[in-house]
Order: sequence, then structure tokens, then C-alpha cells
Amino acid sequence: MVNIGIIGVGLVGSELISQLSAHISQNKTSTFKVIALMNSTKQLLSNSSYLPLNLSSWKKDLNTKGTTSNLTSFINYLSESPTLSVVIDNTSSQEIANSYPLFIEKGLHIVTPNKKAFSSDLNLYKEIKEKSNEKKRFIYYESTVGAGLPVLSTLTDLLRTGDKVIKIEGIFSGTLSYIFNEFSKLDGEKKKFSEIVGIAKENGYTEPDPRDDLNGLDVARKVVILSRLVGKDLSLDTLPVENIVPEPLRTLNSATEFMASLPQYDDHFETLNTTANKNRQVLRYVGVIDPIGGKSEVKLVSLPYSHPFAALKGSDNIIAFTTERFPSPLIIQGAGAGAAVTAFGIFSDLFKISERIF
Repeated sequence: MVNIGIIGVGLVGSELISQLSAHISQNKTSTFKVIALMNSTKQLLSNSSYLPLNLSSWKKDLNTKGTTSNLTSFINYLSESPTLSVVIDNTSSQEIANSYPLFIEKGLHIVTPNKKAFSSDLNLYKEIKEKSNEKKRFIYYESTVGAGLPVLSTLTDLLRTGDKVIKIEGIFSGTLSYIFNEFSKLDGEKKKFSEIVGIAKENGYTEPDPRDDLNGLDVARKVVILSRLVGKDLSLDTLPVENIVPEPLRTLNSATEFMASLPQYDDHFETLNTTANKNRQVLRYVGVIDPIGGKSEVKLVSLPYSHPFAALKGSDNIIAFTTERFPSPLIIQGAGAGAAVTAFGIFSDLFKISERIF
């Protein structure tokens, strides 16, 4: 059996538990067993026999039977399991990411969509990699880039088979994909930039404060993750990132103030859009990994109508790998955000670990 402890049971975590529950109920020979759950305030641990938790009543049980969250006791419980355990971190917590070396020391495997461990401090990233090799523990983080899309696994396969990566380009943010697909579209009803950001916010596409999307940091983290996987010691503080939040709006105290002030800058964005359209181009917010030229960056660009990124719809992600074997880029495209596809990516990584353990 594979004992599983899940940290973070919000949108993604709840969906993952739902997918696990369906799998376990439909496959009587399933090797997965959830024995521990944790949110920001409470944790629920199985008994000393490590029996599986009831996944049909986990929310109620966590609220009524759970004890105060304690990461140390949670990890110790998993590490003392008689069979190998996997910890799944569904949070975006830097504190938990900083604890990954300890998780590995305790003998745990890790699956996570948390980008912080792989895009923040370079020393932390290297320590995680070194300890996982030393302790022969697996760490999978496919969902950090493109949710359920096979981005990291494709890059890993290219590298391990000896291909040489020339460039990776992508639209890595579902939020910014939607915003610029709508704003810079060539036909249909035209809307102002602030209107589209407002619609995206209302539909839950953006962070509670849309500036957290428009500043490019989320895309930058994904570019750093891919760059490090290619073998480049890139960091957030050395990566050029274009923050498209108008400078006077960056220091406003609240998202409400930001949204109220954004219409003042509609003319600025409309000028960019009109110029692009006149040149038979569209606006797209892209991340570029350039391991040869060393010019990795995150920026708003104008792309010709013929470019594969120009035809993107909705909130899809698209990633193009240009390599020696694929001079015409290998392209991955699809939903790059959302609880269901992110949980799918996590679940897929869980299967990979299970297959390597047994």
C-alpha cells in the first residue's frame, strides 16, 4: 500500500480527494490509502494501525474530530508508517516548501503543485534535489507548470534522451491567456481592457487582487522552474519580468481601489492593441526560456496572426519546445488551470511514484 498524507484541502485538495475516492471505490485492488489530512487550522490522522480515512465524510470528520494543525506531528506520523508514505502539498506555502528537505530526511516521497520550492531560493532547490537523490526518494511537481498538462515530463524526456533544448516559449498563465485572447481578438465585440479584467475577476479567473496576475510573478516562477530543469541556475531576482500593472496603481491599498482606477489606463492598453492589430499582430503575455542565449524573460509581446500562440482561445496554456530534434516546435496546448486538471496532474504523479516504489 501507498500511505498518503494531504496538506491543503481547499479547491484543489478537495478535488484530489474526490478523484482518489472514486478511484479507490472503483478499483478494489487500489494501492492508495489516505491516512492523514491537514488544512491551515486542523489535521486529521488515522489511528495507530494506519487504517484509511473515510473519504466520504472527511470534511465533517476533519471539523469534528480533527486536532490543531501541527506540521511536525503530521510528518512524524507519516514517516512512522510501516509502509512508504507520500506527502502531497497542495498549498502555496513557502514555510511548507522550506520543509521539503526534512520530509525527504524522514523518508517521505513528495507530490506537489506548490511552485515555491522550485522557483524561490536556489539553495533550497539544490538541497531538495540532492537529498532526494541521496535518500532515493521521489519528488514530482508536474502541476507546478501547466496544471495537468505534461510540460515537465515532456521536457524531462527530451533531456534524458539527449536532445538539446534551444528555446522554450509559452503562455503559462490561464488568467493572462484569457485576458489577452479576449482583448486582442480580431473579430466580435470589442471590450476595454479594464472591462475584461473585471469579467475575469468576477468569473474567478484572477487572484482576488488581479495585480497578482498582471505583475507576471506567477509566469516568472514557471519560467524559473523550467530553466532550472534545463540546468540553468536562474532566479526570480535575475529574470527580466514585465509588470503590466500601470505604475501608479501598484501601490494602491486594495483590489477595489485598483479595479476602480484601472479604467484610467484603458487608452494605454488600447494603443498597444491598435498598433499590434495594424501590423496584423495580437498581444500575448509570454515566458521565454533561452538556455543557449541566456535571454530568458517574461513580457508582453505582439505576435503575427500566423503564430501558433495567436490562435489560442479561452484560458488555455500553450508551450512550444524548440530543440535539435524538433526544429519545428513540439507544442503542448490545453487547460492550464483549474481544480480538476490540477488534481489530475497531482494524481498522475502519485501513480508514477507508486509504480516506481513497487
